Amino acid sequence: MGNITKILQAAQQRAQEMKLSYQGALTPNEAYELMNQASGAVLVDVRTTAETIWVGQVPGAVEIEWMGYPSMRPNAHFLAQLEQEVSKEALVAFICRSGQRSHHAAVAATQAGYVNCFNVLEGFEGDLNDEGHRNVLNGWRALGLPWEQT
Repeated sequence: MGNITKILQAAQQRAQEMKLSYQGALTPNEAYELMNQASGAVLVDVRTTAETIWVGQVPGAVEIEWMGYPSMRPNAHFLAQLEQEVSKEALVAFICRSGQRSHHAAVAATQAGYVNCFNVLEGFEGDLNDEGHRNVLNGWRALGLPWEQT
């Protein structure tokens, strides 16, 4: 069994355990590996443009805001923008700051007909530590996965 298959099976098992309505839940390391090894896999960053500018971004990720800044109102054009950027048959991993907005994006995309939606658990910045800081415990950045700041 190939590594991609193992990752997808683990993600699907998590989805069953978490009772998710989409294909699976990935760790940041799994998402990174899929983006580099699975043909046609796409990482969609649903954080605000302000977050990607101020906090950092994942090279090669498609950026489509789930909510706009500073209002933090839902992006009414999210699905239309997603359809312009990503095929409904693609393996799509959604990422946000902590995994919450990306969960909702994965649900919405699945309901809109995307067949291989995954959420990146922990997100880009990870969970809060005891002092209320992110980027320490877990998440894309804390794990040392590729990111850049423009």
